[in-house]
Parts: sequence; C-alpha cells; structure tokens
Amino acid sequence: MPPDTVERTKLIVVGGGLVGAAIAYGAARRDVPVVLLDQGDVAFRASRGNFGLVWVHSKGGNQIRYATWSREAAERWPELNQELFDTTGIDSDLQQPGGFWIGFSEKDVIAREQLLSRIDREAGGVPFNMMEPAELRQHLPGLGPDVVGGSYCPIDGHANPLKLMSALHAGIVSRGGRIVSGVDVADVQFNDDDRADFTVTAQDGRRWQGERLVLAAGLGNAELAPKVGLHAPVFPEKGQVLVTERLKPFLNYPTNKLRQTREGSIQIGSTSEDAGLDDRTTTVGMEWLARRAVATFPFLSDATLVRAWGALRVMTSDGFPIYDASTACPGAYVVTSHSGVTLASVHALNVGPWVAGLADKPHGFDVFRGDRFVPGQVGKTYAH
Repeated sequence: MPPDTVERTKLIVVGGGLVGAAIAYGAARRDVPVVLLDQGDVAFRASRGNFGLVWVHSKGGNQIRYATWSREAAERWPELNQELFDTTGIDSDLQQPGGFWIGFSEKDVIAREQLLSRIDREAGGVPFNMMEPAELRQHLPGLGPDVVGGSYCPIDGHANPLKLMSALHAGIVSRGGRIVSGVDVADVQFNDDDRADFTVTAQDGRRWQGERLVLAAGLGNAELAPKVGLHAPVFPEKGQVLVTERLKPFLNYPTNKLRQTREGSIQIGSTSEDAGLDDRTTTVGMEWLARRAVATFPFLSDATLVRAWGALRVMTSDGFPIYDASTACPGAYVVTSHSGVTLASVHALNVGPWVAGLADKPHGFDVFRGDRFVPGQVGKTYAH
C-alpha cells in the first residue's frame, strides 16, 4: 500500500501476537472486515517463549473473576482447537489430561492447598486433588526424591504456542481478514467527526482507518493506549525456556516445571526476571532451570539440551489482564494479558465479538479496567 493512500475497514487490531490474533480471528469468524497490523518478527513476541500451558490450576487467587475466566477458557479450548483445525488444517496440539503442580517444601504444599481450597470455594468449582509423593509417582514415574507433595487439576492441559499462532493467522485470512506485516505503529488517532473513526499511522507513512480499534500491541500498549483515552501500564518480565532432545514418551501430564511435547522433546520453564527489554538467555537462568528439572526428574541429567531462548512477558503490576473500552473515544479498546495461550479461546470466542460490536461486554469485566492502576504506581503484587 503506497504511503499516501488510506485503507479502510471495519475493525483494526494493532498487534499480531497471540492476543491480537485471537481477537482478530474472533471478529473475522463473525464476518467482520478486519485488518491485523503485525510488527513482524522484530517484535518482542511473548508467544516465542510461552510455556504452552492451558492452565486454570491456582489462577485468580487474588481475583476470582480471573479464576472463572481461566476456567471458561479451558472449557472452550476444544471448541476453538477443532474449529481452527477444520478451517486451516493446523493442529495446535491441544491435550487436556489435567496438570500437576510439584512442590519441594512442606510450607509450599500447605500454602498451595489453602490457596486452591479458597479458589475452588469462591469460584464455584475449580477442582483439585492434593497428593503425597507416592501417589504422584503413580502418575509421574521417575519423580525425584526431593518432591514432598503436589496438586492435580483435571481441567488443565497444554498446546503448542507456535502452531496456535500459525492457525490463528491462517484462520484470519481464510475468514476474509487481512494481515499486514512489518508495521511499526507511530500513532493512533480518534477522528471525532461525523464518521467518528480511527486512523492508525505507521512509521513509514502507511495509514489505515476503521470504525473500531483494538490495541493488543503488548508492551506497546503503554504508549498507544493514552492516545485514545485508555490506561495500560504494562512492563516486561523475561522468561527463559530450555528444550531437550526428543525422548521416549514418559510424561503424560503437563506440570508447572516441565512438559513433554507431542514430538517428544521436554520443554523446561520458566524464569521470571526483571531485565528490562533484554530478552537474551543467561547462564544463570539456564543453570537454574536445568537444576530444577533434574530435581524433578533425576534421569533428565542424561538428556541433551538442544535449544534455549528468552522472551518478554507483558505484565501488569497485579498480574491480571486489562480489558477496557474507551469512553473518550468510543469504539477503541485495549487488551493485554500474559496468558495468551490459556485465554486464546475466550479471546477469540468472547472478546472478538465484543470489540466488534456484536456482543455485550463479558460479565464482570469491570475488575479488569486499566484505571484500577494508580498513575505512577511501581512494583508488583502478584506471585507469577
């Protein structure tokens, strides 16, 4: 598209990662004309370092609406997975056999049981079982002697984040949407005239206009949201991940420490580091992950590591998403979440129709507004 032309559409989604792609797909599947503006591979894609869990287990301890939102997401994942496969032929490798949290101290296990009991009670049903080491080993053979207990949630699972990304992008195009890559957004503007639409301008001068706008630009939301009367104080948190060679299948369940992919490799994750915009791997981080993996399954000490990478999560100070609609600029929305895999189903099936103007705001979403954060607030209050 030449720099002096303007492309018009119904909905513009800024950000082509898992969050933005799921929302754009959710609108496109309802026949809404949508353009997804993707920065491309130079972006700090959280999906590249995502551990791939579809996880409900312990989420929302300080915000029960997040617990019920995560549960709904897990319940709707099979629907999205099958639809994407039928539409694109891409399988996101969803498996939902349940998932295990593994504890190495009595103090942590006791705290875990208290947390899960409260979530289950207040959310109205997030099932779990606490297990002693002997019972854990019936499900997780080879578990190390340092494990003192754990918990199991039957609705947890995992998927392949990169296949999910490919499926969402292919699904958008197959449903008539358009994806534009290599877009560095310079500005977003509300055109408060008879049309009341939005203009998005790229660094190279290309422009797009739409009746509605969704900012799903990850870390870029902090700068873009105020331009349309919204508040999204997000910051980066680095996570490092290790991957082993392919091994004979031994792990039938994902855990909070590692999981075995459908191809057989073991994905080991992940760290939580305050490193600014530095997504490089470090010796210290990789060593910590490797030691914890061997403590979990000692026989992994003989496995060969074949890959390591780092990526930046998009975090808020309380750890919960931001879903907000602008009152100053009607038709503008901001969405940010570090849980792009778990929440992909509800982002597509619930949030997509909402931001497209086809459905009401999901119930209880006021707790996720951006104005819950005090300007200038620093520090974090979540336990990631």
